[in-house]
Amino acid sequence: MIHKSSFIDKSAKISKNVKIGPFCYIGPKVQINENVELISNVHIEGNTKIGKGTKIFPFACIGTQPQDLKYKGELNSLEIGENNTIREYVTVNPGTQGGGGKTTIGNNCLFMISSHVAHDCKIGNDVVVANNVPLGGHVTIEDSVVIGGNSAVQQFTRIGRLAMIGGMTGVLKDVIPFGLSFGNRNYLRGINLIGLKRKKYENKKIMELDSAFKKIFSSKNLHENLSKINGEYKGNSLVEEVITFISKDKKRPICTPNSE
Repeated sequence: MIHKSSFIDKSAKISKNVKIGPFCYIGPKVQINENVELISNVHIEGNTKIGKGTKIFPFACIGTQPQDLKYKGELNSLEIGENNTIREYVTVNPGTQGGGGKTTIGNNCLFMISSHVAHDCKIGNDVVVANNVPLGGHVTIEDSVVIGGNSAVQQFTRIGRLAMIGGMTGVLKDVIPFGLSFGNRNYLRGINLIGLKRKKYENKKIMELDSAFKKIFSSKNLHENLSKINGEYKGNSLVEEVITFISKDKKRPICTPNSE
């Protein structure tokens, strides 16, 4: 069902059972899969793919060119997965040459009012980004992350799986998987116990993670601390995930309990 007041470019690909409400604009190269709903006044352009079952609310602007002065019109793309909810005034930009040319969003995410996903971001599944949160360029957010309202995430930052960012937090440093991060300039307060329990992880694994957390952040020299616990938590996938995250990019600063 497509409202007669909406403009759909002839070269756009619109699948079956798509609902497009009044005053929407769908540009060339856009691909919209089955059961997507655009309520009204939605703008989608560029080389943009929208996955099945995604719902987009009024005045969202998807696929417009990156807000990067280095962008000179090179080919780029944006891919949004399935069953996402994109609320009013959300903006999502495609990639740039410097970041691989592609922005991606996984499945089952919620982007609340006025949040922004900048160029070359990589967003996982089951992510919640609350109201008025801008994600800078090249940000990586892993699965099941929650970012509280009015926070801001600096470009190139990584946020690990199942981490939680408190409201009004300035995220300048990478946040480990399962971390709780707060503050005007973010610091770690501990691990996301509630999130881990909701995912039904064993209490033994969670307790070992808590123990490992204290040892990893016992001093500012994280890599030295990691070497001291090498093999101590073998078999605990949660601890191994944190260690891998920290070791993966040694150039990026890691958020610690005493970062603030």
